[in-house]
Amino acid sequence: MRLTAALWTAAAITFASTGSAGATSTATGAVAWPRGTAVVTYTDAPALMRALATHPATVVRRLPALRAVEVRPAGDVGRFAAEVSSLPGIQRVERRLARAPFSEPALTPAIGTGPLQWQFAATRADAVPDAILRAAVTQTVAVIDTGADLDAPDLAAKAPQTYSVRGHSADVRDRNGHGTFVASLAGGASSNGEGIAGSAGDARLLIVQAGGTDGSFSDVEEAAAIVWAVDHGARILNLSLGGPETSAVERRAVEYAVAKGALLVAAVGNEFAQGSPLAYPAALLQPPGSRGAGGLGLAVAASTRLGARARFSSTGTSLSLSAPGEGVFGAVSALSPVARYPRVALPGSTAGLYGYGSGTSFAAPQVAGAAALVWAANPSLRADEVAAIIEQTASGHGAWNPELGYGVLDVAAAVTRAQGTADGTVIRLDGRRAGRRVTLAWPGLEGATFRVLLTRDGKAEHVLIPTTSEKTAALSLAAGSTYTFVVEALNATGAPMQRSTPWTVSLRQATSSLRLSATRSGSRTVRVDARLHVVGIAAAARTVVLESHDGNRWSRAATARTDGAGHAGWRYTLARGSYRIRARFLGSVDIAAATSRPIDLVIR
Repeated sequence: MRLTAALWTAAAITFASTGSAGATSTATGAVAWPRGTAVVTYTDAPALMRALATHPATVVRRLPALRAVEVRPAGDVGRFAAEVSSLPGIQRVERRLARAPFSEPALTPAIGTGPLQWQFAATRADAVPDAILRAAVTQTVAVIDTGADLDAPDLAAKAPQTYSVRGHSADVRDRNGHGTFVASLAGGASSNGEGIAGSAGDARLLIVQAGGTDGSFSDVEEAAAIVWAVDHGARILNLSLGGPETSAVERRAVEYAVAKGALLVAAVGNEFAQGSPLAYPAALLQPPGSRGAGGLGLAVAASTRLGARARFSSTGTSLSLSAPGEGVFGAVSALSPVARYPRVALPGSTAGLYGYGSGTSFAAPQVAGAAALVWAANPSLRADEVAAIIEQTASGHGAWNPELGYGVLDVAAAVTRAQGTADGTVIRLDGRRAGRRVTLAWPGLEGATFRVLLTRDGKAEHVLIPTTSEKTAALSLAAGSTYTFVVEALNATGAPMQRSTPWTVSLRQATSSLRLSATRSGSRTVRVDARLHVVGIAAAARTVVLESHDGNRWSRAATARTDGAGHAGWRYTLARGSYRIRARFLGSVDIAAATSRPIDLVIR
């Protein structure tokens, strides 16, 4: 195999590469290994331990879920590879594959007139019902890239969970800029009244940093990021990166995510001028010769404002569909180089930095965001069904070609297809909430029977009411969760024939804490004060219970309502003796329960 040292992040219009010696699974001595590390894939842990016991090496990174490890041999790397690769239980010993950008700057000043974020209308993301945008809170999109500027308004509003596979920490500061731009297109907040809108509505974001300041990635870091994202709840993974070769560890990571039910979306590359060579991992998701059929995910090309192929976008039989990728508008990291990432003024904006970008890197996240909306519309779909809906509703109307795949992404059409019948008929579901009680209503479709389905906190959808001829339902919900309801109309055989828009309600509770203190104002008079602190919600007018312990159990002594600062208090004149007291807030629909630490009092 041939190793290309300079690969792409798909962030810009062109990229080039330089060749160097390659790796094989048996690592023959005919090709010199570069200094540094080797990636070992194995069948089981004992086999690896036996190999490293006889061929010492320092472990650089462990990927137990993939049965892979990156090591730095104590001696010659080539000899280590040749000897270890032939041992029982060792499947492959490979060179670490680089992923690094070699391209002109991606961001360029605006060209032409019209809306700055033109791609939002071009993909009909602006026609998705608000109910779907809000219901997407049950979905999680992971952006595996160079990190993100978490102060960018549209990303800050999502409060994303973060992790750096390089630094093994939550610090994902994006000094490159690529990851911030990609994340804003996939999951930028659509309801914060600032900046731009990502295509995923209210979907949650995971930011997984796998690339460095220079944009360089490796297949090992990519694989580690995929495993971490899936293990932390990501249902959709965006990979705006790639290179001309694949490896065992990359293949195992893709298979791991697919086995967990995740949908992977990758950019196909910007090398049309170089003959559109295959790019991985996109070519793993949509294999060569598949012409958009089957595969393990979605490989995305770039289109223009007019819906044509962007001049740089790679073509061939290994692509699924296209999305806007030439001069699209997104958020810019404040830590990115100004010379490479020019800022463009956004009229009416009070915060954040913005600019234009070109590349299949910026087409892929729009498809990833669309997948979150399709799943919000129909949580019962499998990953391959979501991919098929996105492909079949694109501008090609089911016809595939090697330049655009199934055509340009149509988010609204994909959501409609996921919701209802082929002709787009849907049931309108509305709801009202009063405390922990909700009332659902779905008018229309006289004489039909229905079933009600529920998704709680983004987990698997299940049937709540198997069959009913009513068009309303009143339900009591437990606090602390987010609920999404869907109603399906059933045919004479009991099979679903139409599906409603989802209705989502959140009963998540704010975190609270309770402190108790006691102050004597005389030999036997005690002032007891409780302070309820709530994150993000007023603590006023909440009932706090004072309890005492008699040596066997706690019992209620008194109650009081908190004032505007969250204080509640009592005054007691106590008989001589020992007392143990505590305060409790029993919780409410919007605030979690809290109990103070007990206080011991001795009255002499």
